[in-house]
Amino acid sequence: MLWVLLLLVSWAVAGVACTRLCLAAVRAAAVQDVDTAGSGGRDLTLYETAFLSGGPRRVADVTLVAMARQRRLLLAHTGWATVVDPLGRDDMERSVIGVIGPEGQSPIAPVRAAAAATDAVRGLADRLERAGLAVSDGAATTIVDGIRRVRLAALAVAGLGAVALLLPAASYLPRHLVALWFALPLTLTLSCLVIARIEVPPHALWASPAGRRLLGPLPRAKVRATAAGDDRTYLTSVAVHGIRAVGEPDLRAAFAHREHHPGHAPGHRPDDACDRHRTEDDPGSGSGGAREH
Repeated sequence: MLWVLLLLVSWAVAGVACTRLCLAAVRAAAVQDVDTAGSGGRDLTLYETAFLSGGPRRVADVTLVAMARQRRLLLAHTGWATVVDPLGRDDMERSVIGVIGPEGQSPIAPVRAAAAATDAVRGLADRLERAGLAVSDGAATTIVDGIRRVRLAALAVAGLGAVALLLPAASYLPRHLVALWFALPLTLTLSCLVIARIEVPPHALWASPAGRRLLGPLPRAKVRATAAGDDRTYLTSVAVHGIRAVGEPDLRAAFAHREHHPGHAPGHRPDDACDRHRTEDDPGSGSGGAREH
């Protein structure tokens, strides 16, 4: 009868995890149900679109892409960013330049992470939250934690079921029936994850229902942006879909580069030896034309 105890534990783990996720979703929906009449007719800025679609990291990506497109920031296919014009045109651009340094160079990956955590991005998030367009950090974190707990519960149920099947079988209950009993809590957790996947798409972690309504008119189909495209269309596509919407191979390679550069933090200029190494790898990283992000 030990398998019965394991089954009870499985139901308890699955039930608690699924209940907590459902309660978190209900509370988040209640918090987001605010008066948005004042924002119903407004248009989203590019940075607001980026934040509501993909959060702080998406804002940093759009800023880097915009600066690279205007030849004020060089993004090399080797994964390095170099400041060309140290004068930022808005708070976001000044934050990126401040992370890299006015005349600095840095690997792109730490720049993206640092720029996403700047005061400019936090201020944007606060304004969107006050307007009822963005989900609060607490609500988004609670939902993400709830989904993580349900995943762990599903693994726990599967593990407990496997242990139960390895125990000496009771003479009156075949093993396939034991497996069937454990399949019930496992089905509960998997169904909860499927529903969460449908009801909580990636942008729902950042945009409230009102924010999603403003995102609705924007094209949801991914259209690859190219250098020949219109600036607004190009950047809006990146804001909505992320870097995967960029069609230029060099730009995509710049963001895909994950090589670790020990000792090079944002704002650090490599020494001469490293400069020579970069020149060999990327002939265009010197005084040549700036590459787009």
